Amino acid sequence: MNSKDLILIKQFCVYHEIENTFITELHNYGLVEIIILEEDEYLQPEQLPTVEKMIRLHYDLKINLEGIDVIANLLDKIEVLQQNLVTTQNKLRLYQQHQIE
Repeated sequence: MNSKDLILIKQFCVYHEIENTFITELHNYGLVEIIILEEDEYLQPEQLPTVEKMIRLHYDLKINLEGIDVIANLLDKIEVLQQNLVTTQNKLRLYQQHQIE
């Protein structure tokens, strides 16, 4: 993997004015993936919106890591349910179209 495509955690934390340990704790909870290349730690760019959301939950709303873990799991479940709903609605439309014909 090319480090040019990754976000250096040290720089990310300086930019957001947070401790590096926060990202490590998110990793320990399984909420983010840390990539280690040549002794430096990186995040994948597609993780940034999720990590920034977790930063706001923790630092702005004072939600602890256990709470962030619960919220992240609930949001994942909601996303799966929404995808299932869209699939079901599409199947229903297809069924209704066949009934009309």
